[in-house]
Amino acid sequence: MVSSKVIVVIGSPRRGGNSDTLAKQVVAGTREAGAEVESFHLHEMDIRPCDACDECQGDASADCRIPDDMQPLYPKLRSADALVIASPVYFFTVSAQTKLFMDRCYALESPQGSALKGKRIGIVLTYGDTDPFTSGAVNALRTFQDAFRYIGAPIVGMVYGSASKSGEIRYNQGVMDRAYELGKQLVHLD
Repeated sequence: MVSSKVIVVIGSPRRGGNSDTLAKQVVAGTREAGAEVESFHLHEMDIRPCDACDECQGDASADCRIPDDMQPLYPKLRSADALVIASPVYFFTVSAQTKLFMDRCYALESPQGSALKGKRIGIVLTYGDTDPFTSGAVNALRTFQDAFRYIGAPIVGMVYGSASKSGEIRYNQGVMDRAYELGKQLVHLD
């Protein structure tokens, strides 16, 4: 069996925070299922905003021209079988780090379609309020649903939960178990 390649991007400024903790659970599940996994902490990377030059839109193999830390990610995203995006909810949607990453994935679009088309997607969200509606988590979830439906990348699962203090999500065994199972599902689709 050929090993699946999974890329995990974590859009939290905190290592050991809630999004990072759930992302590690997904990674553990993917590794148990035999996947090769690479994780990237977006907050520690130099990722600049898209400047709308559209140079990346010429052909399917062109990437963004901005010389920053997205450059090494593009070939990894192209060759991955699955992508996991983990983000806290800040001010009613994904973190700024996550949004920058998503905007820069525009370079993976071309007249021939998206380089992410057909890749399996996992979404991990954490938020401070106990309700996904009042916290804004639903806005983030809808953004992911709309974006990945548009490019033709199936969302295998979404794991989300509430935690007020950094790392507190680890005490929510139900959410931790769902994150681990999501990792396995990304590799073995049943």
